[in-house]
Order: sequence, then C-alpha cells, then structure tokens
Amino acid sequence: MAIPLKKGTVVKDRYTIKRIIGQGGMGCIYLADDTRLSGRLCALKEVEHDTSLDAALHQEAQDQFKQEATILARLDHPNLPKVSDFFSIENRDYLIMDFVPGDDLRTLMLKAKHQNKFLKEDQVRGWANQLADALIYMHNQDPPILHRDIKPSNLKITPNGLLKLVDFGLARLMAPGEMTITIIQGQGTAIYTPLEQYGGDGSHTDVRSDIYSFGATLYHLLTNQAPPDARGRFINPGIMANPREHNPGISLQMERTILWAMRLHPDERPQSISQLKDFFTGKSVLLGDEKITGENWKEIFSRPFEKTVLVVSGILMILGFIGSLL
Repeated sequence: MAIPLKKGTVVKDRYTIKRIIGQGGMGCIYLADDTRLSGRLCALKEVEHDTSLDAALHQEAQDQFKQEATILARLDHPNLPKVSDFFSIENRDYLIMDFVPGDDLRTLMLKAKHQNKFLKEDQVRGWANQLADALIYMHNQDPPILHRDIKPSNLKITPNGLLKLVDFGLARLMAPGEMTITIIQGQGTAIYTPLEQYGGDGSHTDVRSDIYSFGATLYHLLTNQAPPDARGRFINPGIMANPREHNPGISLQMERTILWAMRLHPDERPQSISQLKDFFTGKSVLLGDEKITGENWKEIFSRPFEKTVLVVSGILMILGFIGSLL
C-alpha cells in the first residue's frame, strides 16, 4: 500500500497537498492547491505501481497510463470533471482533475436513511438522467470509454444541483473486438459490479457492465439497502428482494428499470444507456425484448404514468381524426 503524501507536500513544483479525500490499496486522492492558478483547488489522484515489476514492464505501464490519460484529458462534458494534467514520478502516476464541491449521493442517501426516509424518486430520476448523459458521451467516444465503478459515492452533486461522475480510476478503453484495456488500475466495488467484471482482466466488459452498475446504484439510492453482489445472486437467485419490497413508494416503471439493468447476463440488459434512459424517463414503456400483448397492455394500464400517456395520446389521435373530417 502506498504511503500517503503529507499535508504541505508540493508535487511537481505545482500542487500543494491539503488533505486526503479518498484512499484505496493502490494510492490516494488528495485535495490540492494549484500554485500556478491562485485559488484553484484540484483533485490529485495518485496510483502506485507494483514495485516488483521489472524495468521494462514498469515503463510499459507508465507509457500506457500517459496514452490513456491523454484521452481522458480530451473529455469535455458538464457532468464530468475536467482532467487538466497528468504525469509520473518514479513508480507513481498522477491524474489532476477539477475538484468537485458538494455531497456525494451516498451521503445524501445515508442522511435520508437516518431520518427513516427515502430519497424522492423524481429527484433520483433527475440525477439518473444526468448520469445517463455523461455515460452516453463516454460510450460514444472512439474508442468507447467505460467507467466501471459507478456507485453512489462516485456521484457528487454540486451546490447548484449539477451531478458529476467522479473518479476515473477504473475507466477502460474498449479496443476493437470488445476487448478492454485498463486505465490506471482496479476492479470495482463488489455490490455494484456485474459478473463479467470479476474476471480480473476485464476482457468481457462492455457498455452493459456500466449499465449493471447504474441499476445497482439506483437500487441502493431508492431502497436505502445495498443490493447483494452478483456472485451471491448467481449462487442464490432469490437472494435479491425487488426494490418495491423495501420501498413501496417506488413506481413500477422504476422498479422494472432497475431489475432490467441488473440482470445477470449482459444480453438480457439494455444494450445501451440510451435504451435504459428512454425506459426510466417514460419515453419507452416496454423492455427491449417485450412484445405488445394483452398482458402487456393490462400491466401498462396499471401504471399511472403510462396510463396517462396512453390515454392522452389516444384522445389526441381521436381529435386529430375528427379534425380531418371537418
């Protein structure tokens, strides 16, 4: 485990360490002052390479870090912190990002839980909409970029209500053939991680892996209960309660969104974030593999939001038809 930098340490003659704001087995994330830009605070992510690597492998790892950090630095989206600098010092790599003020969603969820309340679904849906926009942007890069560590503590809300998806420590670039290569290092957080991400090399992860983590995050935020991890669910399929069993106030549409995103096999999940977004925002009322049957219509009409949409659409069609006859 890397030895943390002390308060007051100056990195690269520019970044003065103020305090640790995150810590893991591979290194730390620090709040730092940028001495070249007076008043600017930044997040400095540090990753220490395995000291047992020989010189050639160590150089290869640093070269890969620089290549991938260059791609991250090109990202420009309102729901992503801007990467402004990156460099290596001996066996440590550093990524400099905008510091995002505000609470993360895990903190907000725990506050609600402490008060025996749930976060409001409309509010969570609004955050999910912003997260979806960020992921659509990342997944549409060439090559696509996967985050691979979506969870409530990596989602921060700024004082003006803007959601930011932080910590690119586990991000991956998708190479041709759906193979992925690591940006920095890590394996994700178990309760939000799909089965295919447990392999270690991540060779079978794709955009649907982020979709699983998205669904697991929604589950936790709306139920105040951490979902069981994917391996436990595989061994014991009945271990996970439906979201509405924890929080009856969750709409059927949102519950179906969560369960669809969290299906164990990637082929059974939404195939893109856009498809998932269309469903939880109500633009689409059927899962990707559903057919319209009598049972579908019965279920759809049992949901207040979908029933209203269909009734209003029907009235408008009738009025349009009458208008064409006049």
